[in-house]
Amino acid sequence: MARPAPLLLLLAAVCLVAAASAGGADAAERKATTVGVYELRKGDFSIRVTNWGAVIMSVVLPDSRGKLDDVVLGYDTIAEYVNSSTYFGALVGRVANRIAKARFVLDGKAYHLYPNDGKNTLHGGHRGFSNVTWTVKEHVGGGDAPYITLYYHSFDGEQGFPGALDVYVTYQLSGPYVLSVHMNATAAGKATPVNLAQHSYWNLGGAGSGDILGNTVQLFASRYTPVDAELIPTGQVAPVAGTPYDLRAPTPVGARVHLVTGGLSKTGATIYGFDTNYAVDGGDDVDAHAHALRRVAVVRDGKSGRSLELWANQPGVQFYTGNFLTADVKGKGGKAYGQYGALCLETQGFPDAVNHPNFPSVIVRPGQVYKHEMVYKFSF
Repeated sequence: MARPAPLLLLLAAVCLVAAASAGGADAAERKATTVGVYELRKGDFSIRVTNWGAVIMSVVLPDSRGKLDDVVLGYDTIAEYVNSSTYFGALVGRVANRIAKARFVLDGKAYHLYPNDGKNTLHGGHRGFSNVTWTVKEHVGGGDAPYITLYYHSFDGEQGFPGALDVYVTYQLSGPYVLSVHMNATAAGKATPVNLAQHSYWNLGGAGSGDILGNTVQLFASRYTPVDAELIPTGQVAPVAGTPYDLRAPTPVGARVHLVTGGLSKTGATIYGFDTNYAVDGGDDVDAHAHALRRVAVVRDGKSGRSLELWANQPGVQFYTGNFLTADVKGKGGKAYGQYGALCLETQGFPDAVNHPNFPSVIVRPGQVYKHEMVYKFSF
C-alpha cells in the first residue's frame, strides 16, 4: 500500500513500554512482553517473527534448484522496523487501509480518528497495531506444525476507535511449505470496525534480487473498487473486464503496471502501479468476518521457479506493487529494494467500508468474533 506518515518512535521507548506493562509480573510474563525474535522451522522451510507489530521478518524456502532464499522484504534489526514507515511484514489494524477524512459514524455517533495519510487515516493511525508490542502467548518453534500466537489488547478510544478489542494472531507452518495465518478479534463493550491485514512484501526471487515486473499474477476477482486521487474508494464496485485491472488470467506485472495509477508523489507527480482493492469472487455478499476460504491469487516467478498460492476468507484483497519503494529504502544486508521491488497481497474488508453502506460490513459488535484466515501455499 502507499506511503504512511513517518513513524517517530525509538526502540528505547519500546523497551520502556514493555517493561512498564510487565511491572509486577513474573519472569515468564516479562519475557512474553519483551520485544524479541522467534523462529518457526519445518525442514528447510522457516520463518522469523517479532512481537513488535506482529511482523513476519523472514520467510525462507528453496527454489527449483534447492537454493534457499528469504522471499519477503524487511530489515536486519528490530530497531529498523520500529523506525520504518513501510509496514514490512506487519499486522496492520485496527482498520487496515484508508478511512476517508479520518472519521466515520457508527450507531448515530461520529468518531474522529488520527489522520496519518494526509487528511485520511491509514492502517489504524500513527500508532496502529503495526506499531505496538504484542504479547507472546505460545511459541512452538519446531515439530510437525510449529506456531506462534501473539496477543494485543487495544483500549477503548485508541487512535479514536470505539471500544476495547482483544486481538490474537497465530502464524503456523501447517504443512509442507504452507504458512497459515489465523487472526481473530473480540469486541468488548462497544461496536467497532475491525479490518486486520497481513502486510508482507513478497519477492519470490529473493528479497533484494530485483523487481517483480517479470512475475505473473492471477487474481480470482472479477470486480474492483475504483478510487480517487487520494486512493479513497468512490463507492463503486466495477467490473475489471476490458480494463488494465483485469488479472483473471496469469499476467506479467510489467505488462500492466504502467497502465494504472497508484497515487501521487509528495510533489504531486503521478505514481504508476497497482494499489488496488479487488472484490474476491464469491466473497463480498456477506459481512467481512463471515466467509469460507476461497482462492485469492497465484504468483509465479519464472527465474526461481517459485510460486505462491493464496487462500483467504475475506471479501477483498489489496494488490500493491511497491510503487512507493525507492532506492533509499535499504533492507536486509543493506540492499536497496527500489520501486516495484516486491508485491503485496493484503486480504481484507473493503477500504473505507465504514463510510460506504454498500460495501461488506466490517463492524464487530460485542459478542461477535472477527475471524480472518489466510493460507499461503508455496511450490517450486
